[in-house]
Amino acid sequence: MTATPIRLLLVDDDPLVRAGLALMMGGAGDIEIVGEAADGGEVEDVVQRTRPDVVLMDIRMPSVDGLTATERLRGRKDAPQVVVLTTFHADEQVLHALRAGAAGFVLKDTPPAEIVDAVRRVAAGEPVLSPAVTRQLMRHAAGTAADSRQARARERLTALNAREREVAVAVGRGLANAQIAAELFMSVATVKTHVSRILAKLGLNNRVQIALLAYDAGLLDEDGH
Repeated sequence: MTATPIRLLLVDDDPLVRAGLALMMGGAGDIEIVGEAADGGEVEDVVQRTRPDVVLMDIRMPSVDGLTATERLRGRKDAPQVVVLTTFHADEQVLHALRAGAAGFVLKDTPPAEIVDAVRRVAAGEPVLSPAVTRQLMRHAAGTAADSRQARARERLTALNAREREVAVAVGRGLANAQIAAELFMSVATVKTHVSRILAKLGLNNRVQIALLAYDAGLLDEDGH
């Protein structure tokens, strides 16, 4: 393979888990493990030193957890993409990590080939969340703070024009660019441009955050999805 390998950093407090992940990723010719960290507090230094493209990040660690580490990383200009590792489908901390800018999550018991594929997809700019999992997480987020969250989300979305709002709702429904293009009668390139503008206007990192904001604002319910 002539393409530059995807540079991967493994973060987990369990050395056996790290060893298993390293073994798993070692079989992929297009992925290079450039470093490991045993705690979220080590992540920024290791990232500075190794310059990974993707960080595979455990959520629960004894000193600095993966959520805090993700927030710190995503605040950097040269931030790598973050994929959260978890044992739960709908963990509140996973939701927080996605809001903090993680590009998605994989379960620790996910088949090895799918974890490898997740790293590849995130490196290519595609968030690792199926529409079904996105909806599950969104439902899990609904709680006592829903009303105030909706008001804040709607205020933020006033920055978008009508077309961008339509695209944001489609992203929230889990549609891929080609599906959005077909539904809204525009080219895929135009969809990509709209998504980029939405991210810039709202100060978001990725499509997952667009989906969460659209849900918070109640736009998906309004559209009957």
